[in-house]
Amino acid sequence: MTRFVFPPLQVGVQYWFRVLLTALFCISSVWFGIHQSYGWLGGSLCLLVLSILWQIRLYRLHTKQVLFMIDALENNDNTFHFTEENGTPESKEINRALNRVGHILYSVKAETAQQEKYYELILDFVSTGLVVLNDNGAVYQKNKEALRILGLNVFTHIRQLSQVDAQLMEKIENCRPGDKLQVIFHNERGTINLSIRVSEINVRKEHLCILALNDINTELDEKEIDSWIRLTRVLTHEIMNSVTPITSLCDTLLSISAGKDEEVNHGLQTISTTGKGLLAFVESYRQFTRIPTPEPSLFYVKAFIERMVELACHQHPCEHIRFHTEITPADLIVYADENLISQVVINLLKNAIEAIGNQPDGRIELKTSCNDMEEIWIEIKNNGPEIPAEIAEHIFIPFFTTKEGGSGIGLSISRQIMRLSGGSLTLLREKETTFILKFK
Repeated sequence: MTRFVFPPLQVGVQYWFRVLLTALFCISSVWFGIHQSYGWLGGSLCLLVLSILWQIRLYRLHTKQVLFMIDALENNDNTFHFTEENGTPESKEINRALNRVGHILYSVKAETAQQEKYYELILDFVSTGLVVLNDNGAVYQKNKEALRILGLNVFTHIRQLSQVDAQLMEKIENCRPGDKLQVIFHNERGTINLSIRVSEINVRKEHLCILALNDINTELDEKEIDSWIRLTRVLTHEIMNSVTPITSLCDTLLSISAGKDEEVNHGLQTISTTGKGLLAFVESYRQFTRIPTPEPSLFYVKAFIERMVELACHQHPCEHIRFHTEITPADLIVYADENLISQVVINLLKNAIEAIGNQPDGRIELKTSCNDMEEIWIEIKNNGPEIPAEIAEHIFIPFFTTKEGGSGIGLSISRQIMRLSGGSLTLLREKETTFILKFK
């Protein structure tokens, strides 16, 4: 480390002697002036001027030292050092004081920078997106969660939100402290239901707005799923309790009246068969509320995807459909319950095959990736007919189906499995039907 050393002060006399000498020249000039000794007066004035310039030179040198120290601190240079071994005692004392002040100021600046870095790291681990704006719309601070929610890599001014959604930019631009906003927009991650809370703070006489951003889709989905689970449990319980005695009674009456009245026997047989069919139907829906607790383990995505494609082709022959897989990186590993996740992927592949049907040049793509947040995405896309918007809004609702003879619980169970696994299942509104499995 290079140390900058100032040259010693070449003064050669004590500070008090210089002051005394200047005072003496001043007094002598006055005395020669009173006695009109102009020759001696001129010489005395010249010596007085020289002594004053001497003092000014010393003052300027100390000022330069202070300015140099300030510049060094501004440039994060802690290598400066003023000599403490040479010069007059006063110069040594001043240099020692400047060195101490410089060390203290640099320590304070370094500690402040360390604290700011510490707070930035804390903000990046907060699950709420935080954005701090000044009155001109410039971004004063933001965390990783805010960038993730907004889908931006760089965010320096509020105008950049126009790339995300014009309505979002307008609402944030016109927000005021105390406002609670909700904005829905779409990006490559799907539909974002954004909740925004606005507060304010004054820092160094500058007014700043703090925006707290939360994607409440997950919270709403969990509440909706919990509601459906409770409703399904109640309905299945009531139906089972009501229908079971009826089928049991029909079977008893059939055994008693066997061969006595053919019309009555036929009616009882119809009731019994219908009741048992209803019981089997209700039992199939119970699986929506009986998903086992996930038992996660590590497994390679590449081998898993290849196995799922092979299984789907075996269960649903589709020679006219071409499968394309892209696993990036090739050694990607997921920590989840492989058996449960296989149910999700197989169901999505089955739906994709059925959606394509007999369409020529069918194509199903499976891609994986890992983002900066270390979230793993599995993307399943098919080029079948586009899902209409009015249907896309309801496809995850239990028992909703557009297929003849469909149960309407496949996607609901798949989403519930992903939820229990700590991830999510979403549909992207693109021209080609695309489902995203995200593992955190």
